[in-house]
Amino acid sequence: MDVSWTLWALTILGLSALIAVDFFIGRKPHDVSMKEAGTWTVVWVALAALFGLGLLVFGDSKASGEFFAGFITEKSLSVDNLFVFVLIMAKFAVPSQLQQRVLLVGVVIALVLRTIFIAAGAAIIASFSWVFFIFGAFLIYTAWKLIQEARSDDEEEEFEENRLLKSVERRFGVADRYHGTKLFIQKNGKRVLTPLMVVMLAIGTTDVLFALDSIPAIFGLTQDPYIVFTANAFALMGLRQLYFLIGGLLKKLVHLSYGLSVILGFIGVKLVLHALHEQGVGVPVISIPLSLAVISGVLIITTITSLIATRKQTERDKAVEADGRTHDEADGRKHDDKKHIEA
Repeated sequence: MDVSWTLWALTILGLSALIAVDFFIGRKPHDVSMKEAGTWTVVWVALAALFGLGLLVFGDSKASGEFFAGFITEKSLSVDNLFVFVLIMAKFAVPSQLQQRVLLVGVVIALVLRTIFIAAGAAIIASFSWVFFIFGAFLIYTAWKLIQEARSDDEEEEFEENRLLKSVERRFGVADRYHGTKLFIQKNGKRVLTPLMVVMLAIGTTDVLFALDSIPAIFGLTQDPYIVFTANAFALMGLRQLYFLIGGLLKKLVHLSYGLSVILGFIGVKLVLHALHEQGVGVPVISIPLSLAVISGVLIITTITSLIATRKQTERDKAVEADGRTHDEADGRKHDDKKHIEA
């Protein structure tokens, strides 16, 4: 898709305006209700759908299909990010009314850093076509690692700060408590960070680690930097509302890692086939409609099986609890009978 600098500028201005509106609406710290989160989640998804349809009308069906495939992939991978966001919020004991501000700024930081990744990725791909072999192999390896982690009984319960974050804390110092929405305060004549600023940096920089697999994944669906950027932008900008909407449901998505591993493995294979095709090897190339169907199908199946498995586990837990109460009551009656006989 041939994108002019004017369209790039208008797109960035439009996305910046949407972020500004989002910031203005949520400028006052407050607890986000399910209704508010649900409404804005629908709004962001609708905006992404309208953008994709706009590509279809003013661009072509290929660009539109690539955008929707990329958006769905990035959105599904971003849901996995929410698990870590929950850990970060818990580690820093972020007050509930400040969490929406943390996520908004953290997501903006993540978007800026991802833009740098996208620009670098596009430049590398344009110069070295063999990089698709590396991207494909990396995604297949990541898919295997996800399966291994999903099958492991050890669950990551604590968030570990990255080196960049630790160095920033050492350099500037951190206040011992939150000061509303302030990012810096004066302490003993020295300007120090507030915990709120540290959490924002944690959210933004931690997302870079997730970009290591999500950026190659979307480049496996399209090599158009404009579509890669806009798909990432729309996926990330609705992440804040999604956090509050499905935060309590994350534990029910027990098969999410398996689904994401299938998607990453599929795109990894697609990248390798594309790389072979570029080298003149006669191999089949996976089309965008097929990619979109596979990605959507895997997510739907994963969600359904997760909810079924969670419901069955809940029923088993209730049965065990009820059986335990029955045994306790029986033991209590035997004890009473024994005391009565002794008397």
